[in-house]
Amino acid sequence: MAEQQISQGAISAIFNDPDRAAAQFPVPVFQCLQIKTLDAKAGGVGAERYRIVLSDVRNYVQCMLATQANHVVHDGLLQRGCIVRLKQFQAQSLNGRNIMIVLDLEVIESLGAPDKIGEPAALDNKATGPQNTTIGGAGFYGGVKTENVTQESKPQIQKQLPSRATASSGGGGGGGGARGGGGDVNAPSTIYPIEGLSPYAHKWTIKARVTSKSDIKTWQKASSEGKLFSVNLLDESGEIKATGFNEQCDQYYEMLQEGSVYYISSPCKVQLAKKQFSNLPNDYELTFERDTVIEKAEDQTNVPQVRFNFCNIQELQDIEKDATVDIIGVLKEVQEVSQIVSKTTQKPYDKRELTLVDDTGYSVRVTIWGKTATNFDAEPESIVAFKGTRVSDFGGRSLSLLASGSMMLDPDIAEAHRLKGWYDAQGRNEAFATHNNSMGAATGRKEDVKSISQVKDENLGMENPDYFSLKATIVYIKQDNFAYPACRSETCNKKVVDMGDGTWRCESCNINHDRPQYRYIMSVNVNDHTGQLWLSCFDETARIIMGGKSADELMEIREQDETRLAAEFEAANCRKLNFRCRAKMDSFGDQQRVRYQVMSATQLDYKSEGHKLAELIKQMSM
Repeated sequence: MAEQQISQGAISAIFNDPDRAAAQFPVPVFQCLQIKTLDAKAGGVGAERYRIVLSDVRNYVQCMLATQANHVVHDGLLQRGCIVRLKQFQAQSLNGRNIMIVLDLEVIESLGAPDKIGEPAALDNKATGPQNTTIGGAGFYGGVKTENVTQESKPQIQKQLPSRATASSGGGGGGGGARGGGGDVNAPSTIYPIEGLSPYAHKWTIKARVTSKSDIKTWQKASSEGKLFSVNLLDESGEIKATGFNEQCDQYYEMLQEGSVYYISSPCKVQLAKKQFSNLPNDYELTFERDTVIEKAEDQTNVPQVRFNFCNIQELQDIEKDATVDIIGVLKEVQEVSQIVSKTTQKPYDKRELTLVDDTGYSVRVTIWGKTATNFDAEPESIVAFKGTRVSDFGGRSLSLLASGSMMLDPDIAEAHRLKGWYDAQGRNEAFATHNNSMGAATGRKEDVKSISQVKDENLGMENPDYFSLKATIVYIKQDNFAYPACRSETCNKKVVDMGDGTWRCESCNINHDRPQYRYIMSVNVNDHTGQLWLSCFDETARIIMGGKSADELMEIREQDETRLAAEFEAANCRKLNFRCRAKMDSFGDQQRVRYQVMSATQLDYKSEGHKLAELIKQMSM
């Protein structure tokens, strides 16, 4: 029963007894009573924001869905009445109101009818002083882990909190902290999530990492002159840009170091972001003031290093010119540094062009500038991640690293390990397509969307690997041997062997695992109006076909209920998708034949497809 799954009493505990909440409800389960889209900010800037109401049967609480979790709404998973598990959240008391910032949640049950369970009441705000903050199941009280907090020690922590937002010395420099003076040093500070900042929030403190810092820039006008610098600040909930002008440039520039974590406290101006000068998906930005309090955090952990929102290289062909994207790929080529002269300022600028490839079978040119270009020394075949690149339609599709962007070499993230494993296994010998060949609007050449009959009639893949896009409907999926037991190491996808003693051995890594991680290796038959084709799908594309379910989940279903397993495959039938495919000659025993492998799969964009059909009708009627 749905009511039995809900963590009854969790909301009151989270806000009024954080110790008990951390121990009893580390990952609470609630019912979603309401979802509301917030009105767009002035000018229509920023990502969509959603307010949701969650209930534990006894109480309900207003929540703000962090933009990083918007996908549960966009994918249609989060609906009124459904049961959700909160994996990451932050609880705050703002202006006497209890509110929760939801960073990550999982829908565990969608009810047939959106009926409210029980008669939950609004939670009375009984708490005083700093409120509980819960992140990923670990409790925090005023920024201190609840694992180390007792009821007796809370008053002492409250007394210590104001000192966190102040520093012992004024002015700039590289000391442990700086305080401009004049602030209320006795007022307790709540550690706010960046996602919760707005012009209406007062007396706040954020704990954030400086992910990038600009050079000092100067300007001269007839009426004024001055200087400025900016930093990007990151915490678990999101990112925000902060700028210091003139005196604040002198005061804070040397102190704020890229990669370090700081407590930053109001007064600090929160205003609508100037999107033309920022690549961050935040409605607001900060401006340092004379009395802004900044202190380097003693604890540099529990704050992420960087937050990426990657698109793959093949997807660039569907992204608008001048959009800002994050990209990761294998470094294929590195050009020498060259110079261009600006037509407007007549100043010379150093630049270097790089070529990236990824497992979609595409390559793209990325231009880096200034010191980043002259100091670049990565070797080909390194993994490079870019945050904040601008999309250009010059020569099809190309990218340029923004001044506010950043670059990481061989980052220790899952996407980098996956690409490294793919490149070492097969990518090194592949031929890569460029967007010059597929962007009809940019190059005047025909887009490489094929029908199934064209794929066969044109003998794609017979001589060299060929890449093509295909809109087709799934009609059958082979259910025998749809997955294989793989090594659990991040950089290895090799098959493991059951040793018969409860362990699984990977010969490549020379490691025994207690269990394998199953990965898809799936054969799918697809049809369009011209014929049928068998496609080979690996783990990521097969997940899309199976509605997001992993191979581990399907193997578990197979062991428990064969009938349900058949129903899962049946549900995947009749889905129409965009497939990006590679046709390549392969050997099967003594025979050679063309194999069609799916490099990526995406849902149809019906708006875009409608525009294409309208354009075809227009051309035929001329």
